[in-house]
This record gives sequence, structure tokens and C-alpha cells, in this order.
Amino acid sequence: MSAGGAATNSRAGDGAGSTLPDPILHDRGPGFPAVALYALYDLAWIAAIVLPAPWWLVRLATSPRFRAMARGRLGGGLPRPRAPGDRPRILVHGVSVGEVKAAQALVRELRQARPDLDVVVSTVTTTGFEVARRLYPDATVVRFPFDLSFVVQRFLRRVDPCAAVLVELEVWPSFLRVANRVGVPIAVVNGRITERSFRRYRWFKSLLPQFARISLYCAQDREYAERFRQLGAEAGRIEVIGNIKADGLRTTAREPSAEIARRVAARPGQATVVAGSTHATEEAALVRAWRASFPDARLVLVPRHPERAAGLVRELQSLGPEPQLLTRLRTGEGVDPKRPLLVDTIGELEQVYAAADLVFVGGSLIPHGGQNMLEPAAQGRAVVYGPHVGNFVQEAGAARARRRGAAHRRRGRARTHAAHAAGGPRAAQRDGGRRPRGGRSAEGRDGPDPAGPARADPRPRRAAEAVRIDPTASPILVARRASAARGRE
Repeated sequence: MSAGGAATNSRAGDGAGSTLPDPILHDRGPGFPAVALYALYDLAWIAAIVLPAPWWLVRLATSPRFRAMARGRLGGGLPRPRAPGDRPRILVHGVSVGEVKAAQALVRELRQARPDLDVVVSTVTTTGFEVARRLYPDATVVRFPFDLSFVVQRFLRRVDPCAAVLVELEVWPSFLRVANRVGVPIAVVNGRITERSFRRYRWFKSLLPQFARISLYCAQDREYAERFRQLGAEAGRIEVIGNIKADGLRTTAREPSAEIARRVAARPGQATVVAGSTHATEEAALVRAWRASFPDARLVLVPRHPERAAGLVRELQSLGPEPQLLTRLRTGEGVDPKRPLLVDTIGELEQVYAAADLVFVGGSLIPHGGQNMLEPAAQGRAVVYGPHVGNFVQEAGAARARRRGAAHRRRGRARTHAAHAAGGPRAAQRDGGRRPRGGRSAEGRDGPDPAGPARADPRPRRAAEAVRIDPTASPILVARRASAARGRE
């Protein structure tokens, strides 16, 4: 888009082409009531930090990872402010690993469309930070600040972005307000809001966070768009552009690296079951199901938070053979396929999925909301998961699509969910140990085309190009739907 040009796009509400309104570059809630409200909000943050001070001090003294996180979120490790003549910066924020990975297509397209911009990637979690540094080696990676107004002010002074892009939904009241006041427009890309979060936000939608402070919402679907509208977003600022997370997926079958295959994969003729992104209590349920229903399979557990691995070894010892740790295998311990394997590293889940015959996606046996099941489905793996997938409804629907996914959802007790995986390993063993790529799911249903379950609709790929910034005037964010873009081309 040329400087100062207009953009034509399809609205979520009217479906017709129209010009986006100007970005929000001023405080939309001035006055004493707002000042008092945000002062109380800051005091609540300070109390949340000061009251558990002994716990903070212990963690700071004993955990280098925690020290690095706290320092970063309080404003340490930020880049120097831009000097006159430096390239403009755009901030892309993803709270954790999933959002950081989802931003890949967006960052790639931004760099192609606007090579004059420097991309700054921010995240909150330690795992997200480490993955961001690996995925974006030539970008500046920083911690997103605690939502204290003075901490946010320092963050925005140092990063000095011409625009901020929040992946999915990461809205913090002080960040929104300060960004408005200093003239940094905000866009939500790949926007979604779960039913649970929607109900919670409705209770205080007129107070915090104020959804009307965001210049542009690029929602995944019309249901999410309507929820944003009901929470106070202007209808004219909402676009439905699809799910860009699919654009970051590799949609072809892949083989694990030789090193991963050697340490993770089963012996010849033995099926491999990988449980990815698991949470507390799920590992024990999966080990019980493994011992009861498919003890001949190779069981690989990949906890969502690798720092839990040492505690998990102690917990799972009482249920059977002591689990092995991937890091220990890499230091010389011999591989024992009869023992569960715990992957206690970051950034290797896709490689481990490549070694699987069947994948269980965690966060779904407990009321956590699930994890992304498109990653293993995109590799053509049979996928199973529990009933709690409220945070990934769209992804679960895509993975379950008839004749395009191998995912299968089970209802009932947690142990029943985990034990359902038994059908997959046994079927693989009967098939000579071959992985079910494009074959059958755990229930013998039609399996996926390896490129099928996560192949992106053209709109999400166009959505990765959605953000356009004009640093020569006021920063302008616009979104273009694929149909409008194709019409102009």
C-alpha cells in the first residue's frame, strides 16, 4: 500500500468493501475517573508483587530462568531507543509458544511486503522466549512487560514501535491505554476469544480492558468477531480473515532427524505413541493407560513445561518403570524402549511428532482448554485428544474434518481417553510398524491426506499480509481480504 493510500476490505458485519477508519492514536478514556481507575489497577499490581515478596525472593535466588523472566518483564534487556534515521520498528507479540509460532507467516509476509521495517518479537513465558529466539534469529526478541503503567511506558519508549500486533488475544489494560496515549496503534491478528473468556470479560467490559482502544481486529471467524463486537469493539474495525496459524504449518509428511529417531523412535516393529504438550495429572493417566492397554508400545511424553520433568520422573516411578530423560540419553545413557521417555527440552516437539505412529494432544484431559492439534495432523499422524478443547475449537474442527483429518475426540473418564490410544499402536503393529500416514486413524476411520488436515485456506495466507504500516505519516494498519486483493490483481 502506498503512503497514505486507502484500503478496501470486506467487513465482518456487512460483507461489502469499505475503507478502514483511522487508527486510534489518542486516549479514548481521559478524565479523572479513568486516572483513578488506572491508579487503582497499578496499586493492585504492586500489591500482587509486594505481598508474596518472600516467595519472589526465594525464586529469584534459586532459579536463573525466573530471574531472567522477572528482569525482562520489568524492563531489562530492551533495545536502545531508535535514533534519527533508524528503520521503523513493528512489535509482534505472542504470549507463549503457540502464539509465537503462529506469528511466523505474519512475520514472513511483513518482511516481504515491508523490508524497511525492523521486527521486534515479544513474549511472556520462558519457553515462548526461547522458541522466539530460535524461530526469529535476526529479529529482536524481548519480554512483554508487567502491566504496570510506568513499566509499560519504559517498554514503549525503548522499543518505540510504529505499531503493535497482538497475536490471538493478549490485551492488557495499561498497555492499551499507554499505547493510545503515545500514538501506537494496536491490531489483534488471528483474533479469538473463548466462550469462557468472553463471559469473564463481559462482567467488566466498560472498565478493563477496554476493547474500543484497539484499532483493528483480524478475527479467525464470525463467532469470534461477534464476541469482540459485544465487548465494545467498533464493528467497522473488525475483519474476519481466517486462521493464520495454518500458514505456519509444514503440511507434508516428514521424517525425524537421525538423532531423534535413534533416541525417541521405537525398536523395529514397535509402535510409538507420543503425548505432546501434556499438563499436570495427564502424564499419570497416560502411563496407567499405557500399562493397562498397550504396554508393548513405545510411550513418549512431552510435557508442556519441560521444567516439570524432574518431578515427573519421581511421580511416575510409582506407576512402573522409571522414565528416561532425553537429556540423559544425549549424555550416554542407553535407550530402553520398554521405559517411558520424557522429552525435557524445548523446541523439538515437531521432530518428536515425526517419529510417532499415534499422537495424543495434551491439555485436553483436564479443564485447560487443549493444545494445538493441527501440528501433528499436518504431518499426517493419527491424533487423539480428550474432551476439553475449548481453546482450540476451530483447530479441532479442522483436524476432525471428514476425510481430511485423523483426529478423534473421546468423551468419558480421563483414563478412557488415554486408553483409547491403544487402538492406534496395535493397528500399527499389525501393519508391520508402518506409521498411519494417509491411512487409518486410531478407530480405523479414513485417515488424512498428509497435506490435507492443515492446508491453509487462501484467506489465512492473505491474512498474514494483513498489516500494512505507513511510518511516513501517522502509522496506519489495514486489513485486506483475499477476495478484494485478488480483484485488484
